[in-house]
Amino acid sequence: MAGDHRMTFRKLIFWCHLTAGSIAGVVILTMCTTGVLLAYQRQSIHLAERRYRITPPAGAQPLALEALIESARSVQASVPASILWRSDPAEPVEIAFGRDQSLLLNRYTGAVLGGGALRTRAFFHNVEDAHRWLAFGLANRAAGRTVTHACNLAFLFLVCSGPFLWLPRTWSRASIKAGTLFNGNLTGKVRDFNWHNVIGIWCCIPLAVIVLCAVVMSYPWANNLVYRLTNNPPPPQNAAQLALGVAGNAQRGRSGASSSSISSSISWDGLDLLRRRAEQRVEGWQTITLRLPAPSDPNATFSIDSGAGGRPDKRAQLTLDRKTAAEVRWEPFSSNNCGRRLRLWIRFTHTGEAGGIAGQTIAAVASLGGAFLVWTGLSLVLRRLRAKIARRTPALETPAGNGLTFQPTRTETQGSENAST
Repeated sequence: MAGDHRMTFRKLIFWCHLTAGSIAGVVILTMCTTGVLLAYQRQSIHLAERRYRITPPAGAQPLALEALIESARSVQASVPASILWRSDPAEPVEIAFGRDQSLLLNRYTGAVLGGGALRTRAFFHNVEDAHRWLAFGLANRAAGRTVTHACNLAFLFLVCSGPFLWLPRTWSRASIKAGTLFNGNLTGKVRDFNWHNVIGIWCCIPLAVIVLCAVVMSYPWANNLVYRLTNNPPPPQNAAQLALGVAGNAQRGRSGASSSSISSSISWDGLDLLRRRAEQRVEGWQTITLRLPAPSDPNATFSIDSGAGGRPDKRAQLTLDRKTAAEVRWEPFSSNNCGRRLRLWIRFTHTGEAGGIAGQTIAAVASLGGAFLVWTGLSLVLRRLRAKIARRTPALETPAGNGLTFQPTRTETQGSENAST
């Protein structure tokens, strides 16, 4: 009786697995494929922009931030949103005018070097849009997010239920080998089943981690659960999102404005003094980003990274008073509560960046494995559907009408049974 219940539950999980994969498969395949392409995005852009590196003049000092900003505005009339510089003296300064537009400048002469690797940046921008909301336009972006978020949940179920379905009914060396090693002699349905099992077993753990992180970033309830599990109150998300939306709209209004009245109301005086304070705050810093303050903002906020860009524990925020250069707030990673620290790690664990190049490689391989899981899974579904249709079709008679019918061989029948188990 216990065996019957176990078999019934196994069949229930199987049909839920098959149904979820059939419905969400195409979207999951899109997210996995784009995930592979995005694995080394930061390194790819940096490599593509190597030609913009400069040779520092002997004894020369970098220009003040105010001069660099004015140099950029002589080419781009809109108001910049942020400015980023690196500790490497051969790297140019990057001034951003929004998500899709930036200029690279020679930090010693103020010469505008160009907009960077535009094609490479545009490529990754489009891939990221497809990954996050299926590249839907702005008007339908919320619908795209809803679909990808739901498919993240479905993918998590698929990744967790797959190993359970793999468990052999009778444990033996042969059954374990069949589920964990590729067999190059198989073809058709049996080959797809072998690939599906083997890839699923070897990729299930990293895929589960990646997809679980995606679910946390997809849903407020999952995000809040991270805080509650660490006995920390969830942040006021609605208020935070509203504030971000207002700030984003204001920022877009600033960056899109080109009238002389708005431009003349913005003063960048004193920023270079603040830059020196920020550089002195963290020994061994690698990159510093200044979010350029609005005219009415009394403070300036710097994001300081002492790592390679993918470690949240290497990042900190420094807020300085614009008039006195006094420190208003210092927010290193350790100043956050446990919930916030875990949430920051989740963001970079999803992309693998938390583990450096090795982590990114594991994430890329797991995402590629996820793509093959969808491909082989859908292939198995189509083969099952085609076989079901064939069974319902009357037996084919020979043209002579002699009553002979086609019968599958014992080998074909046995192969089908093996694949279905």
